[in-house]
Amino acid sequence: MEAVRSERNAEKLPPLQGPVMQRTRLQVWFIRVCSSILIWTCLVQLAAVGELWHPRVLTGYTGPMKMSAHREGALPPSPPPFVPARRYTSNGFLRVTCNGGLNQMRSAICDMVTIARLLNLTLIVPELDKTSFWADPSNFEDIFDVGHFINSLRDEVRIIKRLPKRLGLRYGYQPLAMPPVSWSNEQYYLQQILPLFDKHKVIHFNRTDSRLANNGISLELQKLRCRVNFQALKFTPEIEALGNKLIDIIKQKGPYLALHLRYEMDMLAFSGCTHGCTEVEAEELKQLRYAFPWWREKEILSEEKRSNGLCPLTPEETALILQALGFHKDTQIYIASGEIYGNQRRLAALRAAFPNIVKKEMLLAPDDLRLFQNHSSQMAALDFMVSVASDIFVPTYDGNMARVVEGHRRNLGFKKTFQLDRRKLVELLDLHQNGTLSLDEFSVSVRLAHERRMGQPAQRRVIANKPKEEEYFYSNPQECLCEGITCADSFAPGNKTIFK
Repeated sequence: MEAVRSERNAEKLPPLQGPVMQRTRLQVWFIRVCSSILIWTCLVQLAAVGELWHPRVLTGYTGPMKMSAHREGALPPSPPPFVPARRYTSNGFLRVTCNGGLNQMRSAICDMVTIARLLNLTLIVPELDKTSFWADPSNFEDIFDVGHFINSLRDEVRIIKRLPKRLGLRYGYQPLAMPPVSWSNEQYYLQQILPLFDKHKVIHFNRTDSRLANNGISLELQKLRCRVNFQALKFTPEIEALGNKLIDIIKQKGPYLALHLRYEMDMLAFSGCTHGCTEVEAEELKQLRYAFPWWREKEILSEEKRSNGLCPLTPEETALILQALGFHKDTQIYIASGEIYGNQRRLAALRAAFPNIVKKEMLLAPDDLRLFQNHSSQMAALDFMVSVASDIFVPTYDGNMARVVEGHRRNLGFKKTFQLDRRKLVELLDLHQNGTLSLDEFSVSVRLAHERRMGQPAQRRVIANKPKEEEYFYSNPQECLCEGITCADSFAPGNKTIFK
């Protein structure tokens, strides 16, 4: 009966006409589309809030269980969403060519991002030095994760991979090429560089080393330098994977000391330090110094430089210093450097004192290193990772790698890093070798000289009107290393670490 009634009622209703039916379907379709957009918008907003506040309900537990699941073959977690882009009117395009080795270029990149942020510029992904002593053909994306670099800084500065074609030489556009003045502060860039963009839409900084002052920079910009250095400049996945593999191999044998033995041909030629070299080697280094016109200093008194603490320690001197500091014969030492000048002959004394010496070439298979051969910056990146992860770091010269590694180790909780006082050490070494100081007296003097030089919290040294002699920002970025009222206590002048 109910079915019959329904049929009769249906018969009484007028059938839907074509236009009416089409209108109804469009309305249903429109409602579905709008609902879908609304739902997706809500999901995206919830995901963004989850990234900011990290509730476990939204982001999941990131403890040991999640790590175990990942090792057992689970899918890797999704990458975090991009930070919101900062919206600003760009005053122009900044192109930069970095000069020097890996870590000199690294700190320069941090400075250039900071300058681009200060002046509201669009930064072109930096070009790396290919004309230095090492002649490394690597581009930025061969060493650093370029996608991460660009996206992780979206909320600070706009970074693009290449200059727009309309502003290229092909279209008759000539950018202004210049080196900014070294150790310059914010006012220099605001008052002298920014106005140049009104006339030249593109400026090319063709030298970038030490172009931003260590001190007197606003806290906001100092923290941005650290953010670029510690977070945005990630090595490529290939370098990260091989570096972590190398670290795991070393740590399986126990704790280790990373020794940055900067006794390499380029450093000796550049500095004019020939202590311990033969006459033939000293002449070879001198000729190399003359072969590079941008190495300005040509005639150098090696022993005078050494006595002033301006030379890297020799392998033989390094062996004595490590023994004096209390390291035992079985200490595992990783040599983080390129080829030592004089090779095995010069390493003999160090190997005799510390037989447990390793290098990346000894620990990795040739196939592992094949892609990195003849790319000095990529090889240096592996040494950088091993040095940062080491239990103790000892550089024999305060070059760019030593200083940048020290800054990273401070950022990881002030990991022990010996800042060798070479001027004092040369004096003690000479006294010991001429018989004035016994071995025990020499060892005590070396330890006392380094009680407060092991990477513990300390105020960055400022020398008015002598920026080259100041402590380098990237070795001790104190503005970024602690928060709150305890900072003043941590960086108090009397603070020291007990020698162990």
